Amino acid sequence: MALVEEANPERRSLEEVHGSVPVAQRNPLKRLFAFLGPAYLVSVGYMDPGNWATDLEGGARFGYALIWVLLMSNLMAVLLQTLAARLGVVTGHDLAQACRAEYSKPVNAILWILAEIAIAATDLAEVLGTIIALKLLFGMPLLWGCLVTAFDTFALLWLQKWGMRKMEAVILALVATIGACFLIQICMARPEPAGVLAGFRPSLPPGALFVAIGILGATVMPHNLYLHSALVQSRQIGKDTKSRTAACRFNLIDSAIALNAAFFVNAAILVLSAAVFHRHDVGVASIEQAHELLPSFLGASAPILFGIALLCAGQSSTLTGTLAGQIVMEGYLHLRLAPWLRRLITRLIALVPAVAVIYMMGEGATQHLLVLSQVILSLQLSFAVIPLIHFTSNRKNMGEFATPLWGQALAWLTAAIIVALNGKLVFDKIGEWVALAAESKLGIGPLPLSWLVAVGLYGLTGAVIALLGWVTIKPWWRPSPPWKPAPSVKLDWIDLLRPRPLETIGVALEHNPSDAEILNRALSLAEAGRTKLVLLHVVDTPMTGVYGAETADRETGADERFLADVVQVLQGMNYTVHSVLLHGPDRADQLVKYLKREPVDLLVVGSHGHGMVRDLLYGQTVDKVRHGLEIPMLIARPDRGGTSEAARSVMRPSRGDEPAFAPGEMA
Repeated sequence: MALVEEANPERRSLEEVHGSVPVAQRNPLKRLFAFLGPAYLVSVGYMDPGNWATDLEGGARFGYALIWVLLMSNLMAVLLQTLAARLGVVTGHDLAQACRAEYSKPVNAILWILAEIAIAATDLAEVLGTIIALKLLFGMPLLWGCLVTAFDTFALLWLQKWGMRKMEAVILALVATIGACFLIQICMARPEPAGVLAGFRPSLPPGALFVAIGILGATVMPHNLYLHSALVQSRQIGKDTKSRTAACRFNLIDSAIALNAAFFVNAAILVLSAAVFHRHDVGVASIEQAHELLPSFLGASAPILFGIALLCAGQSSTLTGTLAGQIVMEGYLHLRLAPWLRRLITRLIALVPAVAVIYMMGEGATQHLLVLSQVILSLQLSFAVIPLIHFTSNRKNMGEFATPLWGQALAWLTAAIIVALNGKLVFDKIGEWVALAAESKLGIGPLPLSWLVAVGLYGLTGAVIALLGWVTIKPWWRPSPPWKPAPSVKLDWIDLLRPRPLETIGVALEHNPSDAEILNRALSLAEAGRTKLVLLHVVDTPMTGVYGAETADRETGADERFLADVVQVLQGMNYTVHSVLLHGPDRADQLVKYLKREPVDLLVVGSHGHGMVRDLLYGQTVDKVRHGLEIPMLIARPDRGGTSEAARSVMRPSRGDEPAFAPGEMA
């Protein structure tokens, strides 16, 4: 065998929905509508529970004065998400795949770990938001809420099976619910229009800097940049310049609409807090406290609306976090896990610290966990923003779609603001934690705990800063060659393609009417007089688990007669055939054991498309056999209406001495 070239082809981003949404070519409105959607999935990250605490605190302490901070954050988010969308549309790479193409394997390994930590931190905020909402709405203890959130996310994974558009519609419905809840509460709170308008004028009241930093730091989420660069590829976009130009323009409109909706939600939280708590000079330190105080000012319905909005925010964010985790893992590692396993790992990483802290420190510690999640996100954000600006400014890969100089200036200014403010937030929090450690007066031997905490945290931060420096200068200092299209496997096909007939075909029969279709599939590949057919059937009655091949119950006898009848018919058609009756409670296990001893060239089996519940009840044969053997398999599945009436009359169950398979009728 002559192997000319071998390479592993790159997986397309979100392969199961890649290019799945058709785009109208003539009607402008239908075309615009086809592109609307990805930014709505992204927008939920800008209104997740991690943002609520800073918005509530900003409104309660400083009234409407910090609305301009939210507006500036939103403008920065629109710019960065637009760049992420352009990267995906023009290059066909999501942000994780682009990093893999640009940086070395060791750097990519670290970037992947940081991205996974950030996604886990995002999920932690979503978990906390959901369990707090369950407590506020139903009085459910937080630990019980943790148990609920361990399973509720798997229901959302079913949305992926519905298709991209339906998933976007569900997310849009949740976002609309959040907006409607806050719109009603704002009408109840009656904010001052003049004060709201004045809040758009930049100003920083005394003590507001730290809160403003928190608002900015909690706005742009790193996982959203990975997510958006992949979601835009779900549209069917042509490779020509005109199609890409139109796609970039429509994605900009999509981002502007969706992220302005997120701005409305964040501004509504701040305005509500200002109109209710700041007006009455009431301090708010947590989401739970805000919920408890709302009835005193707005009536009994306000906290219900507040809780519903918080629950929708947590649930909508959890799906986008799953997709972002899939993108990051596939992009950096080319490793694809089943969505349920991917979600389970991420959710457990978020649940373990939540359960531990709530159990040891009580339910009042959730606010500290929210702060911790935002600090982790602040550390990782720069590692998504800076590579994104580099990639979209590179003419070698972006061509005429590269960011112009004025756009690059705005993007780097945005990055500088994000790095500086998030850096200050991180260092301030580390200082607080070191001070708390000093107050505890604990230590390990002669070393005080505060010294150990300081060395560990500042050392880790220093390493992160060094890595960020390399990520920043590498594309300028050692630029990578232009990204090439994904390589494909190239073989010497003339030498390799040597058709040969199948000598032995195994046929796994079930002793029911669907066996007609299974046999027909096998016979279409067999040559009479040349191919040997091996008919396999497993007797899985309760007695076979005890007596094995010595079982002599009524069902075993019927199975023996059934196989004998089929053998008689096939021999009459000039096929070489023999039957094997296996015994055991696990059909797949018995098939695997036998075929490892007596391998065949091809195994034909039947599949009936069981759902999850039926698979749990009846077991899975096809997947177990497929994973247990290295034998090619052909899966024959009857039509949805079942086997035809003629086949049912031929392949009827045995009763007494009546033959199960009428000789001669199969032909």
